[in-house]
Amino acid sequence: MNNPLVIASKEIVDHLRDARSLLSSLMFALMGPVVVGLVSLAPGIKGSAESPIPAMMSVFTLVAAFSGGMNMAIDTIAGERERRSLIPLLLNPVPRADIALGKWLAVSLFALAGLLLNLLGSAVVFAMSGMRLHTSSATFALAAVLAVLPLPLLAAAIQLSLSTFCRAVKEAHTYLSMLIFLPMGVGMSLVFFPAARKPSFAFLPLVGQQLDLQRLMDGRDVPLLQSIVLGYLTLALASALVLLSSKRLHRDEIIYGN
Repeated sequence: MNNPLVIASKEIVDHLRDARSLLSSLMFALMGPVVVGLVSLAPGIKGSAESPIPAMMSVFTLVAAFSGGMNMAIDTIAGERERRSLIPLLLNPVPRADIALGKWLAVSLFALAGLLLNLLGSAVVFAMSGMRLHTSSATFALAAVLAVLPLPLLAAAIQLSLSTFCRAVKEAHTYLSMLIFLPMGVGMSLVFFPAARKPSFAFLPLVGQQLDLQRLMDGRDVPLLQSIVLGYLTLALASALVLLSSKRLHRDEIIYGN
């Protein structure tokens, strides 16, 4: 694990120097709490049985998991291809799998940070507005660790693999920005069309996390076995995408920029 950790630390240090990118990620992460806080000020929202706040919170949490590492995923592959700095890295006697793993770890860290900032901001909004979640802290923590926290790892893997298909920052920014609509679309569909939900959806990555988040914020428990299976499936899909990224780094178009 020495090579991946060295690459990850280098990517993290480089990204921390980009103040504009960090500010953009911070704004995406806190967008949900700000919007929910404004909605909570509307008369009758807090005590309403049909309050949209739990559903809105779950959707914005999904978006935060995808937006936290987006800018870094753009720069770490497509950006380096554009600057011609990826070739020297690939010429080193380091396995391509280690390079992909290191970059994925770095992007995952920022994606996880975006998710945690969103949850922290949401907790502050709930506390300031007087709203309460009726779930126990132990239930929420267990479900978050087993099911929700693997989501930013999957988001980072998707963004990294997609970035390997892009030749420049502009192209990567276009596609990865459009990718943000994936969690947003999934979340909104499940919120506005609850009749379309099926029991098997609880085991689908991204869809299952949305259902778990909404269930927790509605005050309902999440089955432990379901959380374990969903977490493992999410990590398995993320691992497959990281492997795809490492395979892509062997292609001539990556090395020569064609």
